[in-house]
Amino acid sequence: MGRNIVETIIGALVLCVAGIFVVYAFTATEASTPRGYEILARFDRADGLKRGSDVTLSGIKVGTVTSLELDKDFNAVVRMSIRREVKLPADTFARIVSESLLGGMVILLEPGGSNQFLADGSRISKTQGSILLADLIARLIFGGVGNSPSPSAPPPGPAPTPAPPGGKQ
Repeated sequence: MGRNIVETIIGALVLCVAGIFVVYAFTATEASTPRGYEILARFDRADGLKRGSDVTLSGIKVGTVTSLELDKDFNAVVRMSIRREVKLPADTFARIVSESLLGGMVILLEPGGSNQFLADGSRISKTQGSILLADLIARLIFGGVGNSPSPSAPPPGPAPTPAPPGGKQ
């Protein structure tokens, strides 16, 4: 009988510790319901972006991506929850960038100079979608970036000799 009581106490202790870890995981990852106002943006590409990705301003996390959808024009519609205390100008620019060389993608916000602010449900109109690293490398290798002469440069070879006065050579 004494053994059953010890096993019950150890089992209850294990469940309590597991509960503490679950609570810690939700608070540390901010997986709780988003607090703030929701804005949306349309991007031509949203490669690597996912629900829960960070929304940053000046390198500081100010929000989270709450959903990704496809609109009728096949653009990615991204909904973001932004902290209430962060007031974004109406002409804010949003772009999808890589968090690091091996990391995921984040939305980088660059505020404009407007006196009007984005409200709950507003849309960011100035956006730039993600750029794939493979596309950049392909442009560099196959696009001849830096290898072709500029359109105003003369063709290679000897310079033409000017014609003598009188029109005869």
